Amino acid sequence: MSDQKLSATKAGNKLKLPRSVGKGRQVDAKALTEIQALLGDEARQRDLLIEHLHKIQDTYQHISAAHLVALAREMKLSKAEVYEVATFYHHFDVIKEDDAPPPALTVRVCESLTCEMMGAEGLINSLESSLGDGVRVQRVPCIGRCDKAPVAVVGMNPIEHADVATVADAVNNNAIEPEKLEAIDYEKYIEQGGYSTYQLCINETYNVDKVLDAMSDSGLRGLGGAGFPAGRKWRIVREQPEPKLMAVNIDEGEPGTFKDKYYLERDPHCFLEGMLIAAWATGINEVYIYLRDEYAAIRQLLEKEIAKLIANPPVNTLPMIHLRRGAGAYICGEESAMIESIEGKRGMPRLRPPFVAQVGLFGRPTLEHNMETLYWVRDILEKGPSCLTDHGRHDRVGLRSFSVSGRVNKPGVHLAPAGITMRELIAEYCDGMQEGHEFYGYFPGGASGGILPASLGDVPLDFDTLQPHGCFIGSAAIIVFSNQDKARNLAVNAMKFFEDESCGQCTPCRVGTAKAVTLMKQETWDTTLLEELSEVMIDASICGLGQAAPNPVRSVVKYFAEELETGGVK
Repeated sequence: MSDQKLSATKAGNKLKLPRSVGKGRQVDAKALTEIQALLGDEARQRDLLIEHLHKIQDTYQHISAAHLVALAREMKLSKAEVYEVATFYHHFDVIKEDDAPPPALTVRVCESLTCEMMGAEGLINSLESSLGDGVRVQRVPCIGRCDKAPVAVVGMNPIEHADVATVADAVNNNAIEPEKLEAIDYEKYIEQGGYSTYQLCINETYNVDKVLDAMSDSGLRGLGGAGFPAGRKWRIVREQPEPKLMAVNIDEGEPGTFKDKYYLERDPHCFLEGMLIAAWATGINEVYIYLRDEYAAIRQLLEKEIAKLIANPPVNTLPMIHLRRGAGAYICGEESAMIESIEGKRGMPRLRPPFVAQVGLFGRPTLEHNMETLYWVRDILEKGPSCLTDHGRHDRVGLRSFSVSGRVNKPGVHLAPAGITMRELIAEYCDGMQEGHEFYGYFPGGASGGILPASLGDVPLDFDTLQPHGCFIGSAAIIVFSNQDKARNLAVNAMKFFEDESCGQCTPCRVGTAKAVTLMKQETWDTTLLEELSEVMIDASICGLGQAAPNPVRSVVKYFAEELETGGVK
């Protein structure tokens, strides 16, 4: 008896011949050749999965089943693993085997809070009826240009203050490439004395302890929204065992937020120098920068400027710098979800403890920072902590970058004293309300920060000042609305955003946001049921998305009850 038949007999007299092929869909030879050519000599390591998926999407404008299987083979991953990552992110068009690929060109129109106020719904309807069959019109969440609402993106080219004519012109003229940015480049930055502070750190002119003291004395807090003291975070990470890593969060997907974009478009090396100083102070030799995919022009800029920095470094050795590309997932603004994404996985928040400072990226102690936090490091060391502490109003200290959009005459990023009130910000920095619009209310911290009425327009805007009113400032994304808007409809928009962006990991968030949207679309709100639902989401959700999602609901019930009596626009 052959060895094969003998094995089958021992297994229970049922002959099990070896499979000549693997289970499931087989690798297509043509697709495998295309994937191999696309990846070239680049590494096939696990954490580059999302980067390689981007290559397929950019080249073919979609990701076919055959390419997914070929990529899985090439990276030695399971097909299920590759598929679940590809389908998690909004920017990957994964096409099933028998489905037709999407049109060659996609026009994306933002439908988040400010764009909705400025007419995005009408723009979407008009584009759907006027553009040809070869163009797909797609509704998308905030793309970080709220001050130029409404906004459409043709290919990778953003169209600000968009209307049918400007979008059609971009489509007809094939204007699909990212805009060109006129930022301070490496050469100009060096001419202006750039990286001299970093050099002083490296040659030990600056003492690490004194640098840490300066960070603490400045009062600088995490400017991504959490507000954790930067100096304290540096000390915690410095005490951790090596090797240590840094993860820089530039995913700012909060509707209403665009401050990181503003600074990077103008002076990327100020951020990069602060990043390098933070790495030096905490003993880190490898840095990962996570940039949201909507910032295509900034990605090109950073790729070019980081290459210059590495080719002609201001010191003998630099930490390794990796630029990683997000793929359209708001949840990846949460630090642990971002870390999962950098590792090439779905952006699912981790349970804590352990905290990322102890067990973070690739299981190592990790310093996680928002881009803007690092942007201020150089100024603090060069000018002293007083460059921040000399500012402030209403018993608050510091400066804040307010991303202001909505019904004001001068939207944009406004650097203003911490503790400034909403009325002061509108009058002194935004040139007042638009003609015909009366200040009615505002989101002080983006979609998740809750909603306040105009009657609370004199509350200082800063960390810890808004919690008594059921709100928070977060990343200081201010959305101003007027008496021509309805708070309840804006709250529905915010909750729909959370429903779409929930990662689905925990039931309170996944089911709660969907149920809340259904209840909020009713002409009469069941406020008792909505409050019960809110309590469950706040108490039981794993991360801040589900915990903060009820804030707009509760705000409307608390401050805009008259709208619930009269009904809103469905």
